Amino acid sequence: MNTSALTQFSRKSQRTLGDAYLKFQLCANAPAVISMRHAQEALTLSARQLTPMPNMPSCMLGLMNRRSRVLWVVDLAQLLGLSMLGGGIQQYNLIIVQVGSVPLGLAVQQVEGITWLEASSIQSPLRHVDPTVIPYLSGCVLQQQEIVLVLDATAVLNSPIFQSY
Repeated sequence: MNTSALTQFSRKSQRTLGDAYLKFQLCANAPAVISMRHAQEALTLSARQLTPMPNMPSCMLGLMNRRSRVLWVVDLAQLLGLSMLGGGIQQYNLIIVQVGSVPLGLAVQQVEGITWLEASSIQSPLRHVDPTVIPYLSGCVLQQQEIVLVLDATAVLNSPIFQSY
């Protein structure tokens, strides 16, 4: 098989399809994406594998051990000022993101898969979303009559809530 042809096809496809993003539901009727440059993996974690920590903000669900690393898990919707995932959850849908050397587990309602977005399709979120979410966004995309939030992983990890702990 000609590997250079595969490389050319892959690069050509990326140019026509845009950049890869992981699509998920933050909460009911709140679709969002995060760049695959920062998304390390998506997994389901039993609630028993999460260690709650006392005296933490309610969006901080606890600590988990993944591949010999201990990392924080946050309820992403609650961190962004949206609704909570809810109590009594038996398992969490997580997206592990990493910016630089800092990993973080983001608990979301549902992971949907990979989507491709052209940079030109990302618009300013100012007229479309709640102002409390805007500091965490790169923009938004109008897709099939819904607003898809384009999260900025660096802004999420630099949230003021993490600065005080």
